[in-house]
Amino acid sequence: MRVVDFFAGLGGFTEGATMAGCTVVHAIDHNPIAVATHARNHPDVQHHCEDLTRFNPGRLDRFDCLVASPACQGHSLGSGVSADSPDAARWDDSRATAWSVVDCAEVRRPRALVVENVPRFLKWKLFPTWLDALRRLDYGVRVQIVNAADFGVPQDRPRVIITALHRKEAPHVVAPMAPHVGAATVLDFDAGRWSRLSDKAPATRARAANGRTAFGERFVMPYNGSGSGLTGRDIARPIATITAADRWAVVDGDRMRMLSVDELRACMGFRAGYAVPRLRHDATQALGNAIVPAVAEAAVRAVMEAA
Repeated sequence: MRVVDFFAGLGGFTEGATMAGCTVVHAIDHNPIAVATHARNHPDVQHHCEDLTRFNPGRLDRFDCLVASPACQGHSLGSGVSADSPDAARWDDSRATAWSVVDCAEVRRPRALVVENVPRFLKWKLFPTWLDALRRLDYGVRVQIVNAADFGVPQDRPRVIITALHRKEAPHVVAPMAPHVGAATVLDFDAGRWSRLSDKAPATRARAANGRTAFGERFVMPYNGSGSGLTGRDIARPIATITAADRWAVVDGDRMRMLSVDELRACMGFRAGYAVPRLRHDATQALGNAIVPAVAEAAVRAVMEAA
């Protein structure tokens, strides 16, 4: 099956589709850093650095399946703006990226579609209209929420997966329900640059103290922003969602540090050595916005077998 990857980003969908045995022929993203990084990992794919809201899918050669992760910022609570907020209008451009999937479906009628987004995508006021547009184009559509932790990835990461087949019933994506893997499996307590908790702000010290009471000497906690409350999380459990914001710190006694890029990459389920952007800010943003390859593989495999 020949696959086109819209909003390709770091390449989680391309990685997953390749693992499923497909050939990814085109990857498109508006971010030059993302495109360059994607090309390092998948040099045989034809890359396009373009705005997909203005992209003509008629330019593409033959393909069978479109995979897409439209921008989630306008739907995610991480943006700090709810879908019903008076300030939500500034995210309209972000939400509008989902219509490029409908545009491609109308122009090219690929046999299969797979779309990934955050659960609040389903709360978008135009989501029923978006879904109806695909159905009017003769696609059978299935909407479900999966958790990356059920695919053996050390991260609780709920995401919407939408599968669609042209003139056929869309398949269900079945998680292998693998035993959940704890964050401890990817943490390296001998690596990184540690700082003393005693030098941190009072709020950080209080959060760490709460975490130590709940989980012992070693745990992870949100350092920038919120997540898993103010206490943190036991490292025997999967870490909570890796976000585009650099959020998660690991605590070991009276020392702490931010998770390394290698640890974040492992929490996302990318293979060791998978290239990420050079600067930490760009790398954490790319990883937080990516789809977990194992989830992408399962979704693509489902439509490939059902098409």
